[in-house]
Amino acid sequence: MSIRDRGTIKWTSMMLPEHVRLLRDWKEEERLRKRPELDEQKLEEMNETIHEAMAYNLALSFVYFEQYDYKMLVGHIHYADPVKKELRIVDEFGDRYDLKLQDILDIRYL
Repeated sequence: MSIRDRGTIKWTSMMLPEHVRLLRDWKEEERLRKRPELDEQKLEEMNETIHEAMAYNLALSFVYFEQYDYKMLVGHIHYADPVKKELRIVDEFGDRYDLKLQDILDIRYL
């Protein structure tokens, strides 16, 4: 004979609806990722990679943060906009993407 534990289900009947809602919100927040902070050394390394890739038209892979998740893009830097603090990236299909510099987490050569 085994004991079946229903986990949090057995406790929610004794909880106020506000508490149940707070628990659900807390679980949702735990699922979402937070934007990591980059140190000065990493920012300088990425800056050098950007300048070299623009000078020699090299393909790069970009890891960036968007809507609580990490995404990846592969392409060439078409233009760096210092006013908007964005990079315009053109992928292998000719599609253009605007990446904010603050959202970029890593840049690597292919």
